[in-house]
Amino acid sequence: MHPVPYDVGGYFDFSARDQATLVRTELMHALDAMGLEVEMGHHEVARGQHEIDFRYGEALKAADNIITMKYTVKAIAAKYDLIASFMPKPIFGVNGSGMHTHQSIFSKNGENLFYDAEYENYLSKLAYQFLAGQLKHARSMSAILAPTANSYKRLVPGYEAPVYIGWAQINRSALIRLPRHTTGRSKSIRLELRCPDPSANPYLAIAAMLAAGLDGINQELPCPAPLNNLNIWDLSEEERKEKGIASLPGSLAEAMHEFEGNDVIKDALGPTICDVFSRAKWAEVDEYRTRVTDWEISRYLELA
Repeated sequence: MHPVPYDVGGYFDFSARDQATLVRTELMHALDAMGLEVEMGHHEVARGQHEIDFRYGEALKAADNIITMKYTVKAIAAKYDLIASFMPKPIFGVNGSGMHTHQSIFSKNGENLFYDAEYENYLSKLAYQFLAGQLKHARSMSAILAPTANSYKRLVPGYEAPVYIGWAQINRSALIRLPRHTTGRSKSIRLELRCPDPSANPYLAIAAMLAAGLDGINQELPCPAPLNNLNIWDLSEEERKEKGIASLPGSLAEAMHEFEGNDVIKDALGPTICDVFSRAKWAEVDEYRTRVTDWEISRYLELA
C-alpha cells in the first residue's frame, strides 16, 4: 500500500475549497474542547501534511496532551474515511513529519529560568548549559526521539530535518533552534529541539530530553558557538570535521549502539524500560534488515 495525500496544499496554504482545511479546523475545535489550548494550525510543506501546535505545559501533562492529540487526530480522520499517520517519512522525495519540541524550565513561582535580560540572546547561563547537555547527548537520545527504522529516512539532508549537531537562532539546518524573542515576553524564551518525530513515545522522549539537558546543568557544560549564517548541508565532511560538527546516527541500529553506551539516558528511563525497549528495537532492526523492499525488486531483480 502506498499513501495518497488527501490534498495538494503547500506551506501555509489556505483555501475554503480545500476539504483538508475543514478537517483540520474540526480537529482543532475538538482538541480545544478537550483542554489542549491549540495555538496554531496550518498546512505544512508536503502534500497531506499539517502542523498543529498546542500551548506549553508541565512535562507529564505535555506527554499526555501528545497522546490525546494523536488519538483525536485518528478519530476525526476516520470520520472522513481518511487515515491519519504519524509516520516520520511516509513518502519518498518530500519532507518528513517531525515533532518539534519547545523546552524551557520554570520556577515554582512562574519565572522562566531560561530567560536573562543581561545574557546574549536573552538566554540564561542555565539555558546554555541545558542546551550544551542536549548537544552532548544528541546521538544517544536519537534512539528514543526517532525510534523507528523509518525515522532515519526523515533525518537526511535536503528536507529541513536536522542532521547535524549544533544550534542557532535562525539556521533551520541546526538541531536546536532559538525562536525569535519578542520584547516583553520573557516566558516565550525557549529552545526548540527539531529531531524528535511523532513515532516517539512522548513519555520516554521527554524524560530523555530532560535527562540530557539537566546533565548539562549538573556538569556546567560550556555551550559551543552557534551555527548562524551557515548552511551545514553545503559543507563537505572535511569542513564539518574542521568545525567540530558531528551528525546524528544514520540508522536505528547506529542510534541503538549510542543509546546502549549512554548511562545518563539509560538511568533516566530505568533498567526495566531500557531492557524492554532494547529488545523491541533490536528485533525491529533485524526484521527491517531481512525484509526485501519494492526498491530492491525494481533495482536488482533483472540484474541478478
